[in-house]
Amino acid sequence: MAAAVEVARAAAVDVGGDSVGEHLGVRAEPEVDRVATHAFAATLPGYVGWYWAVTVARVSRSKTVTVDEVVLLPGDGALRPPPWVPWEERVRPGDLSPGDLLPPPPPGDPRLVPGYVLSDDPAVEAVAFELGLGRERVLSREGRLLAAERWHESDRGPETPMARNAPAHCGTCGFYLPLAGSLQAAFGVCGNEITDSDGQVVSVEYGCGAHSQVAVETSAVAEPAELVYDDGEEISAD
Repeated sequence: MAAAVEVARAAAVDVGGDSVGEHLGVRAEPEVDRVATHAFAATLPGYVGWYWAVTVARVSRSKTVTVDEVVLLPGDGALRPPPWVPWEERVRPGDLSPGDLLPPPPPGDPRLVPGYVLSDDPAVEAVAFELGLGRERVLSREGRLLAAERWHESDRGPETPMARNAPAHCGTCGFYLPLAGSLQAAFGVCGNEITDSDGQVVSVEYGCGAHSQVAVETSAVAEPAELVYDDGEEISAD
């Protein structure tokens, strides 16, 4: 079977035509007796590092070699397409443009629960009771925890360089608007138009240099220098 290079090449050319290159070697298939695979370089445009694999076999007590299959396989360092990701999982934050419509979360999404059951969020329950109606689905406890984790790790979280160098936290700032419900203790919205966080969710432990209660020390206003006259010209004592 190792000597059946031309038999294997003929089978590869029958499938790959002129894209079949030099013979790269042969290896025995360890899990099957009397089966080997010949490898030929592939010269197809766009298939760098790929090769034609031709598997041949021999029946017991026979000298005749037959071709089992011919396939194009990636070798070491071959260019490959990225792993397949379903469309609904490929959409990332920031991909949504005006006019785009995304499918609703599938039934059973752990982030959402039916609105007619207890939402475990006091603010949601209070609104539903007051109006006598509610949304079809609301955030579950897991959904709120995922949102909280995402916001905590964002660039408006407590571990960012801006927060670490801030003179005080957002929780003590007059521009801080706390969220309602179970997330109230940890997050709010910035209402200071001077900052780049205006209108965004910030951690109660986030902070920036525009805190409402931090006074900026100003240097004392220098007294006018004493004037000295020399030969009728006014000059400064300094």
